[in-house]
Amino acid sequence: MTTTLTSPDVTRSAPAPRARRPFRLVRHSLALTKRSLIKTWHTPEALIDVTIQPAIFLVIFVYIFGKSVSGSTEQYLHFLLPGILAQSIATGAIAIGVNLNTDLEKGLFDRFRSLPIPRSAPLIGAVLGDVVRYVIVAVSTLTVGYIMGFRIESNPLAAVAACLLAVLFALSLSWASVFVGMVARTSGAVQGIMFLAVLPLSFASSMFVGVSALPGWMQSFVKVNPITHLVDSMRALFEGTPVGNHVWWTLAWCVGLVAVFMPLALRAYRKKV
Repeated sequence: MTTTLTSPDVTRSAPAPRARRPFRLVRHSLALTKRSLIKTWHTPEALIDVTIQPAIFLVIFVYIFGKSVSGSTEQYLHFLLPGILAQSIATGAIAIGVNLNTDLEKGLFDRFRSLPIPRSAPLIGAVLGDVVRYVIVAVSTLTVGYIMGFRIESNPLAAVAACLLAVLFALSLSWASVFVGMVARTSGAVQGIMFLAVLPLSFASSMFVGVSALPGWMQSFVKVNPITHLVDSMRALFEGTPVGNHVWWTLAWCVGLVAVFMPLALRAYRKKV
């Protein structure tokens, strides 16, 4: 008598294919976003560039250059604060590239590669986790400005819209920083490259003085500078004046930055890991 061995029915116990799991990328990206937020919570000194630095710049420029530029510190404060907020939020986007490059050097992404998560989830999670840094920039800059005498002349909804526009621009710009972080050899190189890119955009704009006060050969660049459109958008929203096309140009720059640098960053990341 022979006994026939039958294979157990493994169909019911096998896990569902990964490709069929809904919102898998979103779920893992949000989990890594939480990791990034916890890391920020435990290293508050990493927030100096988005808390103390904007306050220092605001105080220095207003009380040293205010009367020379606008005739009074109060008038210059209302002109300058949106510019300082834009500069701080742009330079704050540099940190993500530096941090990701450091994680690469430490081998952290090798651990991520061994996990059953989408390859792009660590980068998306890191970018989303930086939202809290940009919100802190907006809150700290407006708080210091309020203490110094700055007042929003429009309405709270317009002010929130101005801050959200700045945060959106920072998130878009952060993908350029992520790309540099993936291709540069050291974290110091990432910081140097991004500062070389951000500082000319900051100073060759309407951030500190009006466009008409700049040299004629520079004005053509200033008028298409994304920082100029961002700053002028925030000024109009804070002051309750017409925004013109500046908001649309800022949104167009956000779309362009993401469309160009997000695929480049993901491609460079896949080559790294």
